[in-house]
Amino acid sequence: MTSFSKIFEKLVYSRLYKHIHTNNILAKEQYGFRINSSTETASYDVINEILKAMNNRLSVGCIFCNLEKAFNCVSHEILVNKLQFCGIKENFVALIHSYLRGR
Repeated sequence: MTSFSKIFEKLVYSRLYKHIHTNNILAKEQYGFRINSSTETASYDVINEILKAMNNRLSVGCIFCNLEKAFNCVSHEILVNKLQFCGIKENFVALIHSYLRGR
């Protein structure tokens, strides 16, 4: 069963990523789960912004949060509503909703 769920998750990811990328839904500051984007890219951008601010003699403050298991805290109902808002087709949303039920 594990291999089926992994294949299913990759298929869902592929379809969602294509829709999100085609419709330019995510902000450029979204680093996770994107092609050619990583924690290294995020770190570089943060350091670059800090250095620019310091060069302009501005104050800099940062708060960093560890969101390692963040998805476990996401309300499935809110997620489904967001998918609908982003234009994901009803049948695909229903499939994802069914997959998430009981998890």
